[in-house]
Amino acid sequence: MRQSQKTENKADYLRRVALEGREKTGARSIVFGEQRIQNGLLCEKILDRNNLNVAYQHVKRNKGAGGIDGMSVEELGPYLKENNTKLVEELRSESYQPQPVKRVEIPKPDGSKRKLGIPTVVDRVVQQAVAQQLIPIFEQVFSDNSYSL
Repeated sequence: MRQSQKTENKADYLRRVALEGREKTGARSIVFGEQRIQNGLLCEKILDRNNLNVAYQHVKRNKGAGGIDGMSVEELGPYLKENNTKLVEELRSESYQPQPVKRVEIPKPDGSKRKLGIPTVVDRVVQQAVAQQLIPIFEQVFSDNSYSL
């Protein structure tokens, strides 16, 4: 049995969202002010060995197909052991270049296709390392009606 959903008209929704935004302005300015002051610290947190290891474990656990470079998740560990210093230095010096995503079409039940972009496994580790540090910061200022990871 389906539960009925509560609906609201556009005016009520806009009023509620406006009030929500006013309630969180202090938190937003505090968070962004802190990050401007500590942006070097944020980069160091992203590049922290433990953070990168957790990101690697996450990618390894999720498995998934390789990107355009053909590297599999199984090959990622040995690659990172050999290239960790180079990767961190490229990220620190802002010279790291993510690879283009591999385009794949997944068939849908209705016969159409869903287009999917698959990043390389190394790019997935970098994305995960960044996300692990940014998500806790931004979750503090998101609306209670906003859902993410």
